[in-house]
Formats: sequence, structure tokens, C-alpha cells
Amino acid sequence: MEQTFALLKPDCVERKLTGKALDFIINKGFIISHIKKLQLTEKQVKEFYIMHKGKEFYKPLIKFMISGPVIAMILQRKNAIQKFREVIGSTDPESAAEGTLRQLYATDVRHNIVHGADSFESFQREASFFFPKIDLIK
Repeated sequence: MEQTFALLKPDCVERKLTGKALDFIINKGFIISHIKKLQLTEKQVKEFYIMHKGKEFYKPLIKFMISGPVIAMILQRKNAIQKFREVIGSTDPESAAEGTLRQLYATDVRHNIVHGADSFESFQREASFFFPKIDLIK
């Protein structure tokens, strides 16, 4: 069993797609082991996305991510990181594979409803950021 980190973004919550997104994730074989809804501060978002500081999309990303609540999750299943990246699809919904979460519900590259860890190192950093007191599967 492997874990991954997922985040339903403010556009997902605002558009009332959280139920559909959670059903989609569960129906793809993921177990939600930890979940919480929260409103991120600007400081938290800047820390979470520090690797993008200085890029042209950084400031709009910060503004977007503080615009409403998010839902943070730790998911489990075999090959969780790779499988979750497959089921959410490409960041750009126009090029996302048919039947992926982003192809079904995202509106554009920024408003793509979901974030998923792209590596084991990202999972550890991201999950620890949102769930600091949880023992992660190594």
C-alpha cells in the first residue's frame, strides 16, 4: 500500500464539485485515510508553493489558492502516486485524457480543481505540511 497527497482546490469547493470529486477518487480504488477542509492563509500558500516563486504564474496562483477553502487528503492504494496522477489527468483540461478528473471538471490550467503529489518526495513534503502529526507510510 502506498500513500499520496491530494488537494481539492478552491474552484472545486466553490463549484460544489467536492462530492463528485471524492466519489470519483474512491471509485478509482483510493482509500481516503485523512481528510480536512481548511482556508489557507497567504503565508501558508507561499510556503507550500515556494518552488514556484519568481515564475510568472506565482502571484496569480497565490491569489487563487487563498480565494476559498481547500480539501486536503492523504490517499492510499497500490502505486498511489502514479495512479492518482493518471486519474486526475494533465494540468490543462484541454489536453487531459478522456475520463480524467480534470478533463471532466476543470475549466482551465489554473482552475483545474485538484492537485496531486508528483513524486514520493513531494508527497512527504506536502502531506507533512497539511498533516504534521500523522505518521506517513514510508
